[in-house]
Amino acid sequence: MRRRDNLPVAPMETLTMNQPKQARRPRLALSTTALAGLLALAGPSLGCADAGLDSAAGFGGGGSALGGANAGQGGAQDFGLFREILLEGGIPGPETIDDMGFFAEHQIELPEPTCGEDVCIHGKLGVMGNMINGGNCTVVVVGMNTPIDPAELDRPPLNLTIAVDLSKSMEGEPIDRVRQGLLQMREQLEPEDRVTLVGFGDEAQVIVENADKDSVELATAIAALVPWGSTNLYAGLRTAFEQTDLYAQEGWQNRVLLVSDGVPTTGIVNSDKIEGLAEAWSGMGYGLTTVGIGNDFDIELMRNLSELGSGSFYYVEDPDAVIEVFSEEVQAFTVPLAEDVIIDATVFEGYDLRAVYGTKQVETWGNQALIDIPILQIAHREGASDNENGRRGGGGAMIFELLPTGESPGEVGRLEFEYTVPGTEEVVEQVVEISSPLGPWELPEDGFFEADAVEKSFVMLNIYVGFEMAASRAAAGDYAGALTVLEPLVLSVEDWLSANEDEDIEDDLFYINLFIDNLEAQGGATNSPNPVPPDPWPND
Repeated sequence: MRRRDNLPVAPMETLTMNQPKQARRPRLALSTTALAGLLALAGPSLGCADAGLDSAAGFGGGGSALGGANAGQGGAQDFGLFREILLEGGIPGPETIDDMGFFAEHQIELPEPTCGEDVCIHGKLGVMGNMINGGNCTVVVVGMNTPIDPAELDRPPLNLTIAVDLSKSMEGEPIDRVRQGLLQMREQLEPEDRVTLVGFGDEAQVIVENADKDSVELATAIAALVPWGSTNLYAGLRTAFEQTDLYAQEGWQNRVLLVSDGVPTTGIVNSDKIEGLAEAWSGMGYGLTTVGIGNDFDIELMRNLSELGSGSFYYVEDPDAVIEVFSEEVQAFTVPLAEDVIIDATVFEGYDLRAVYGTKQVETWGNQALIDIPILQIAHREGASDNENGRRGGGGAMIFELLPTGESPGEVGRLEFEYTVPGTEEVVEQVVEISSPLGPWELPEDGFFEADAVEKSFVMLNIYVGFEMAASRAAAGDYAGALTVLEPLVLSVEDWLSANEDEDIEDDLFYINLFIDNLEAQGGATNSPNPVPPDPWPND
């Protein structure tokens, strides 16, 4: 367990699930158990654990209706490519949907951030039947938020280098979207911010250096961007980092924004070397955010670059997304809320830790998990109905999947949370104790939820896993297998929505139905009148 032993940890009250909701103090306890038996629609009960599933997300969303704004990680911020392929009548592959991106487009109402610090951690546990075959599943949902109003946060000046793919494939709509987005983003910058523009085709070239937002040269250069050549992504990224380094100043945010519609085709094309470049510069404090244009870019490379570069990844699928990504999200990610964030999780005897969803920055061994997040950023979404010019999202959190072992219940685990206040050496620490009133494998008939946020988070997780399973089966040519996942899932989601109003989940339901329609349009059909739904989390 990673701790700073020279810093005392203040004792925190333990809160158990059998206390009344109004008595709970969110920062003090991770009351745990609760998502049981939401929808046992489709078959026999079995465990919710699969050692092969070790990704996916938890809380998403920006602001909380209960107070404060959510704090999000970098990495994928949407699942726009997955949606776009479905809207075009296609069958998306499993690589087009990412756990973090999917859950980042779901708003969750966290408790008020009353911990007295800039960032508060919240945790809820639930027990619930999964939405594909009804098997028991135990999870802990973890989210972070802040009492700071994003509009009032005084962010440091920005030293930004923009690297734009100018390969021939960017001609037409892709480059039009980039021009529009960069001109809109320029309007959102502060007077002291500085921007360098790099274009890359067969090679990289610096177009404008260290310009302010009102620079006529910068505006003219953006409007005059013209595609040419191939895609030397390595050269473009390297040049962008070198330019960022050239103008870096202490106390400034030093970042690169990479925009591309394709895959590397010339120069150094090895993904490991390109990712190594981003990781090396990130270690020097230079962040990287990536934006994918069109449907043919290397989504795994762009996503990995953002994660290694302590930044975000976005997909621009339409003009509405251009407005959102360039003028709002790009502004938001420049606001550092916390640095060197550590979540040290211990699961006690009586449960096994099976998987951690919602972060790529995790190491697990036995019943321990260590999450090391370089930077937390403020999200700005105000609620599930705030679709931000067509996109959803703006936050992030995690889900820990646990497997009861049949031993004594009670104490479930502990979260030890710490972060460094940006620009200082001050380290803030919080501790959350997790406990449960339920017996091993106990599954109340209607489920047991500490909060609505826990229930919604579990629904999101089930939909994500259903999408990923269906996409994997379809990619292997098993359209029937994909349908046996989606058909019970759509019934479960419809049933949940009949008792719960939620615009995020309603939108998800649209895409589940569209996925089914596309499979059937391409000849997919179940092989029997009453197919047995697969187990999304087989108990090994």
